[in-house]
Amino acid sequence: MNHHPTRWELAGEGNRGYGAKFAQLVAEGSDVDGEARLADVLAPRGARILDVGSGMGRVAAALQARGHRVVAVEPDPALVEQSRRTYPDLEVLRSDILEADLSGLRASVDLAVLVGNVMVFVAEGTEQDVLRRVRQTLAPGGRVLVGFHTVDGPATARDYSPDEFAADATAAGLRVDHLFGSYELHPSSPDYAVWVLSRDEAPGAQTSFGHAL
Repeated sequence: MNHHPTRWELAGEGNRGYGAKFAQLVAEGSDVDGEARLADVLAPRGARILDVGSGMGRVAAALQARGHRVVAVEPDPALVEQSRRTYPDLEVLRSDILEADLSGLRASVDLAVLVGNVMVFVAEGTEQDVLRRVRQTLAPGGRVLVGFHTVDGPATARDYSPDEFAADATAAGLRVDHLFGSYELHPSSPDYAVWVLSRDEAPGAQTSFGHAL
């Protein structure tokens, strides 16, 4: 499979402030668990959770501390190293989600998490591929939590309207169940979107994907 550089990867050192910001927040004891609290509500107890683009590990570690079985996937080597330093008990698979070996997760994930602007940093033209890949991991009844700035996000991120994302999710065989404006379930917002998706089992829903899990 050919490697497609992500928008995050193409930015190079321009994204290093992310890790430093959250390292400071963690050191100060600040609340960095907002996304994890909602994810915990969406998942059954002791769920298998896939954290795509786990960054420096804060969401995955919070979910693991709540008793979930978490698989964290992160391609940025600097963030993987930061995650391992900050949360040494959290295992992180260093890989792009489209290249990761997820053979052990097929149809077994209760909740997939793509928060912290993951979807606006994926490689150009791979949005549906990423969502299809995630869909293949979902167990029956499994869901997906997605959150990103739709406009005016980080400098290297794309603008991604709710209509565009909904169309991509549908094409990937996912159904939009809920759209909120925050992880505290505020009404939809013009600049930030939080989605809850599930597998679309309707006849004709797209399920095929060209890369093996």
